[in-house]
Amino acid sequence: MLAVEGLNAWYGQAQALFDVSLSVGEGELVVIQGLNGAGKSTLLQSLIGIGPRAQGRIEWQGLPITDWPAHRRARAGLGFVAEDRRLFTGLSVKENLWIAVPLGTASSGQATPAQRFNRVMALFPQLQTMLHRPASQMSGGEQQMLALARTLMTAPRLLLLDEPCEGIAPVLVAAMRDALLQLAREGVAMLVAEQNNLLARHAQRVLVLTSGRIDSAA
Repeated sequence: MLAVEGLNAWYGQAQALFDVSLSVGEGELVVIQGLNGAGKSTLLQSLIGIGPRAQGRIEWQGLPITDWPAHRRARAGLGFVAEDRRLFTGLSVKENLWIAVPLGTASSGQATPAQRFNRVMALFPQLQTMLHRPASQMSGGEQQMLALARTLMTAPRLLLLDEPCEGIAPVLVAAMRDALLQLAREGVAMLVAEQNNLLARHAQRVLVLTSGRIDSAA
């Protein structure tokens, strides 16, 4: 699905990624581990097209997408959940979900928007009781659930997740982990940056990023 070769990224003159190469196959769960500042967020942002200046080759389903804008990558099936969530805090939970639905009808074999909504409600029953609550009045963990649910409304084929279970209440960590593992069982491919090993033990592969370089794989 996703193939990355020789990816480099810069913030101004400071280089943040050095010749990063990786791949994610159909239905795979691949985890990227590394300390704060190792370049995990930069890598994911570069893949979705919102990061710093980047060079290298990024292929999605065999097509080179390095020059594609972020919205085109999202329409092609890449879904990104940022560590800072990037919700519309003045909108309700329900509005945040429905605003993510692409315009136009679903393609053949793709779930309808209503089916996607029912799916995310089943994955995150905690959200059902707060559909009319402004996102600004949610806890950090609830916001993280909403950010993931909103991305699922776009029907992604590959999820790029930046620390999805970091800094939230333990009971919600368990709910997030269980939802992500359920998605993995359903065949949704994932590339996940994490430090806490919650998903690494279930991954097909674990990549270690050190100072912007892939250090080792397991």
